[in-house]
Amino acid sequence: MTLASVLGQPRAIDALQAALRGGAVHHAYLFAGPEGVGKELAAVGLAQALTCPEQPDVGCGTCASCLRVARGLHPDVTWVMPDEERVSRGLAGRSDFTGTPSRELRVEQIRDLQERLALRALESRRKVAIIVSAQTMNVQAQNAFLKTLEEPPSGTTIILVASAVDKLLPTIRSRCGKVHFGPLPVELVAQRVREERKLDPATAELAAVMAGGSLGRAMALDVDALAQRKDVLNAFESLRGEDAVGLLRFAEAHGGSREDAEGVLDLLVLWTRDVALARAGMEGGLANRDMKDLALEVASRTSDATLHRRHALLEGARAAIARNGAPRLQLERLLIDLFTEAAR
Repeated sequence: MTLASVLGQPRAIDALQAALRGGAVHHAYLFAGPEGVGKELAAVGLAQALTCPEQPDVGCGTCASCLRVARGLHPDVTWVMPDEERVSRGLAGRSDFTGTPSRELRVEQIRDLQERLALRALESRRKVAIIVSAQTMNVQAQNAFLKTLEEPPSGTTIILVASAVDKLLPTIRSRCGKVHFGPLPVELVAQRVREERKLDPATAELAAVMAGGSLGRAMALDVDALAQRKDVLNAFESLRGEDAVGLLRFAEAHGGSREDAEGVLDLLVLWTRDVALARAGMEGGLANRDMKDLALEVASRTSDATLHRRHALLEGARAAIARNGAPRLQLERLLIDLFTEAAR
């Protein structure tokens, strides 16, 4: 893996390579864009280019230094990520924590990073820090991190990888060189999914479209869930405010865990977008292409204002669950707000 091997992000990679060639590397970068589109791979590639002894400012990808960067084992490249992320990657076990692994980046982690960056590089001419899911830094962590950006240690490059940059303080965003990563081409995602997951072309294309240009999401999509989403969306559009039992049953069916609730909310956000596109006569851009008829039918009886409100409530429920809100309770509140208002 090198910068040159990151696919589907030519503008971002060209900008980074130009900075390396011109000796104009920022002390801090903010890699911004959706999940699963190559931001972290590009961070690894940039770290390799900054530490590679064989091809300085390029990164060979094959020397011992580059391989250790890719494996997260290089002494001059520090990785910082939420505890839950470490667990999900197999870098730690739940038993390593006294309580539930945090979904946030805590101020203690930022202070540990500051201490490490204050030390001299052991092998390389430059130290690098890669902060994964930087948008999860809590307020105390962000305020502590500002001190590092205001007085950056010499010979250091910090890379913030974030999927929701609006959650970062404006003062943090303004002190970083911003590199934007957009959704990957559907054709590229479908090809990779077809090759690596051995799916038939139709299913691979559907996974790519449903993932919104995110290779990471497409790789993680449950093929069975792709088939079940029709039932979920049909059930959702059949809900009525006067049927309180139906609302509670839907919440019970999809609120058993945080992962289940987040999955159905992601699906409903995408579906709301599809209905909005259908209202605008742009059904060619639907993610749920095989549900075009239902999208058109819902669009014919749903106002733009209702769709805006639906989207805001869905995003609110996602944010509440991300803050450790009870999944089932948040779904119940969402559905009551959505459908009882419409029934009045």
